[in-house]
Amino acid sequence: MIKINIPQDETTLLTRANALSGLTLGEVAGNEGIVVPQDLKKEKGWVGLLLEKVLGASAGSKPEPDFPHLGIELKTLPITREGKPLETTFVCVTPLKDLVGATWQNSHIKNKLARVLWVPIIAERSIAIPDRIIGTPFIWSPSPEEEHLMAMDWQELTDMIVLGEVENITGKHGQVLQIRPKAANSQAKTQAVNKNGQPFMTLPRGFYLKTTFTHHLLKKHLRIN
Repeated sequence: MIKINIPQDETTLLTRANALSGLTLGEVAGNEGIVVPQDLKKEKGWVGLLLEKVLGASAGSKPEPDFPHLGIELKTLPITREGKPLETTFVCVTPLKDLVGATWQNSHIKNKLARVLWVPIIAERSIAIPDRIIGTPFIWSPSPEEEHLMAMDWQELTDMIVLGEVENITGKHGQVLQIRPKAANSQAKTQAVNKNGQPFMTLPRGFYLKTTFTHHLLKKHLRIN
């Protein structure tokens, strides 16, 4: 198995990612001596981990961008053959307590989305996992308008959590961001605060980017309809 060097600059990283464009997941995994799983239900993060390895990401599970020295996060984006996102994109775990003094500017999610290497993957369910094709990657930072939308959603959703409304948050809240349960199973619980300021246990939550927003990014950067 070849050990991949950490890319020293953004140009090197994008060149590496572009070299994967048009390859299948099976071809990339085979070059690394990695076995492709039969399905991704139990290995949901497998595609991201494969690309992290091939591209030389070094953050691992630390709460920082995947390429910390470049300040770049890696996000895979499953799409249809027509270039439409197949699912929302997980960004990071949502904090459910100790939010006094939290602002968008000092939030973990803002840091995660400051600079992102997006790697689209044609991944319709009818396509076997080894045959799914890596598309054209692009590096993105939010425009002032995009960041404004994310910051507004973050504020609305964070206010609901602080006011003890976490259980009332649905995927319909937010224009570009949403909060959804993020847990391996229903037994996984974390602490939040109710309307009376009392702690209680609930499912962990995660911040996700809505498909309408990631489709907007694809159209903007790859000229997809």
